[in-house]
Amino acid sequence: MRVPARRARALAAGALAGAALAGCTGGGRTLRFIDPPTLSRPTGYSHVAEVPPGHALVFIAGQVALDSTGALVGAGDFAAQTRQAFENLQRALAASGATFADVVKMTTYVTDASKTPVLREIRARYLNMQAPPPNTLVEVRRLARDEWLIEIEAVAAVRRAP
Repeated sequence: MRVPARRARALAAGALAGAALAGCTGGGRTLRFIDPPTLSRPTGYSHVAEVPPGHALVFIAGQVALDSTGALVGAGDFAAQTRQAFENLQRALAASGATFADVVKMTTYVTDASKTPVLREIRARYLNMQAPPPNTLVEVRRLARDEWLIEIEAVAAVRRAP
């Protein structure tokens, strides 16, 4: 049987990963998070997420520290805003039948990267840190509104019945 080149590369990456491979089986779904030994060891995220066939991708827009009424939560308080952004992500994921266990990619925008330890501490309360999804952290001069200190977007892979 001939294996397509893309699949062969994925298999090779999986083989290289060895002990650096972790699976996440939220709700019976099996996503693979891989940290190849040919890359640096990440802190609080994985380098690669592999989504198996039969999953639908769900894209969650950047979530900020607004409550359900649109009021800002935690003016000037990075920790409070981070908690609210993660709560909003959790609600957005639930709307599509997903949980944090289904997240395969996150992008986090902050206005002050020196707050990264606070972000990591709060993020660990929501994500499986044994197999965290790939994440890109970007420091920006400002977000769409001056009072926003953090914005987090996510992509999830949700198992769909055939």
